[in-house]
Amino acid sequence: MFRNSFDVVFDRMLTLNRAMEETASQAALDSADDSARKQLWLPPVDIYETETAFVVEADLPGVHQENVNVQFDRNALTISGTRAATLPAREKAQLRVFSAERLSGTFSRSIRLPEHVDAEKIEATFTDGVLTVTVPKAAGARARTIPILNREVQHQVKS
Repeated sequence: MFRNSFDVVFDRMLTLNRAMEETASQAALDSADDSARKQLWLPPVDIYETETAFVVEADLPGVHQENVNVQFDRNALTISGTRAATLPAREKAQLRVFSAERLSGTFSRSIRLPEHVDAEKIEATFTDGVLTVTVPKAAGARARTIPILNREVQHQVKS
């Protein structure tokens, strides 16, 4: 008896949760401008610096490599692309969705990098849904130790 009552309460909670999410999503779309409607998803990125390069890693689950574009212009690295719809298209049969949290559509992230990079040697790899872009530092921008020369000043005695 207790199990049946719990199932009924849980089912009602799920129904209420779906209704609230649909209402909130629709309200957000109604109030958003056109650009926000087109891009609701921004992939998370990690950006870090090594001794020789700047590295950008972007999580792109469900995005195919051919749908990703990487550009570098005026020290701005831009990662853009498209993630296809995650739910099957509704056809003649009714599609009953219990939860739809994965967003799809176009995305674009721009990252401003320091001026001292070697743009000709930028490399990008795509492995297991993670895009890794390595932007090498220019030789002049790399940290280095400057040797101190020991020059003893010789005083000449004029006679």
